[in-house]
Amino acid sequence: MRAYIKGTGSYAPKNVVKNSYFDAIGSSDEWIYDKLGISERRISTGETTSDLAYQAALIALTDAGLSPMDIDLIVLATATPDRPVPSCACFVQEKLGATRAVSFDISAVCSGALFAAATGVQFIESGMYQNVLVIGADTFSNITDWTRRDAVFFGDGAGAFVLSATEEDKGFLDFDLNSDGRGKDHFTIPSGGSERPTSPETISEGQHFFQMNGKEVFNTAIEVVPQSINTLLKKNKVDIDAIKCLLPHQPSIRILREVAHRVNLPFDKVKTNMDRYANTSGGTIPIILDETLKNEIFEQGDLLLFAAVGAGWTWGTALYKW
Repeated sequence: MRAYIKGTGSYAPKNVVKNSYFDAIGSSDEWIYDKLGISERRISTGETTSDLAYQAALIALTDAGLSPMDIDLIVLATATPDRPVPSCACFVQEKLGATRAVSFDISAVCSGALFAAATGVQFIESGMYQNVLVIGADTFSNITDWTRRDAVFFGDGAGAFVLSATEEDKGFLDFDLNSDGRGKDHFTIPSGGSERPTSPETISEGQHFFQMNGKEVFNTAIEVVPQSINTLLKKNKVDIDAIKCLLPHQPSIRILREVAHRVNLPFDKVKTNMDRYANTSGGTIPIILDETLKNEIFEQGDLLLFAAVGAGWTWGTALYKW
């Protein structure tokens, strides 16, 4: 039994914030586009993470030809849930009316959707479930200090895809997933958990916004992602030339160019959309997946490669057969 992608969907807020917005904090359109590949991003004006996830899920279900009651499991990857508890997946389940579906969140930040996909695949391959709704959604605008220059990196958005069981020779073939807690301080929200609970002091100090060591993120990403790609391809006896396209999370154009260079993958095979959305964290891979599948034609047997790196550190890759 394998798990294949039966339908996809994506959704982003209508509000567009262009790079010129950040002139006031010492950045510029030229620098942001040159270094990151970002021209604009979507920012919520009141929609919650579950609102975005719900809209993306509706589109994915329609694309798959399924109803909410056909879904056995909802796995939602997010770092910005509506509330600390309960899970954001339960909010989405209620909004969909998917009352049969077991629902829970996965927290792996930018790697979240890939980890969620791997989780859903295991439930299908084991025979436990037939249809799994995987969602990646984030509203990083709510954990961004808009007075700092690193406010330029992120946008809000959600993507979803339905995994269904098949006995055909298609679907996810394999994953290579990794974590390294030694990187926990290089991208983090310092307060709000049990280590440093919310207090007037943590709020006044701005400890509830994300903090990022950009140099460490870059250096880690360009090292571990190529390693994971090579490990996955070697394990499955696949040459990089056989890859139809790479569907990565969208950290920056410089990171993606360097990753492609290190694994000898032509950059025209790397799918990007950070120019329009910036980095939507958990939403990146399902959004680029939805856009790619609805704008390109794939042939039976084509091999697709997924890759992501996120806070934790977390990182991984996946191989998919069309």
